[in-house]
Amino acid sequence: MSALHPTPIQTADATGPVVLALPKGRILKALAPVLKATSIEPASDCLEEGSRRLRFPTSDANLDVVRVRSFDVATFVAFGGAHIGVCGADVLMEFDYPEIYAPLDLGIGGCRVSIAQPVGSAALTDSARCSQLRIATKYPNITQRHFAARGINADVVHLNGAMELAPNLGLSSLIVDLVDTGSTLRANGLEEVEVIANVTSRLIVNRTALKTRPEEIGSLIARFRRALAERQS
Repeated sequence: MSALHPTPIQTADATGPVVLALPKGRILKALAPVLKATSIEPASDCLEEGSRRLRFPTSDANLDVVRVRSFDVATFVAFGGAHIGVCGADVLMEFDYPEIYAPLDLGIGGCRVSIAQPVGSAALTDSARCSQLRIATKYPNITQRHFAARGINADVVHLNGAMELAPNLGLSSLIVDLVDTGSTLRANGLEEVEVIANVTSRLIVNRTALKTRPEEIGSLIARFRRALAERQS
């Protein structure tokens, strides 16, 4: 079985604490009020960028938090390293793990997966006459699916960062990247020309864990759902 489709029997310890995977960075900061509303209080250094720890106890003796790269949360949950997690819809779209159930849109971390090109370029407009385009991105699956729907073969240059450099250094004609304010694009002579998908953060669950620990996982989902209802009221 490929790395994109982990075996469903691999799940986190069924008798120890439930493990909640949280993303580092801006989403974790945005998530702090939601966690507080659920009465989940991780150790104080969990929200500190300088902390070297990766696993943290919480105010719930049966719940631990692990803090990982935002792009890795879905993999931790799909492979059973964590039972439940929070990640962006972009990550779910990219990996499309069948082992993951996403019951709640948390409505935080709003941004978008977009196509960008150098200011004044006609690369996207001219794509209607192309059968192949070279595109730099950390989203190869999203990119290839999107352009395949137009009959274009996306020749992907897979980068994990600094996508904005690629067009001006001749690596690609376009980039597909996560965009928030667009300031990084503008600072590097690029402009956003098409939105592929709008993104918010989702609560995700390992499907096998939901079956083997239904009361614990179900209770956590309910706590997040109540917290969202209170914030929206």
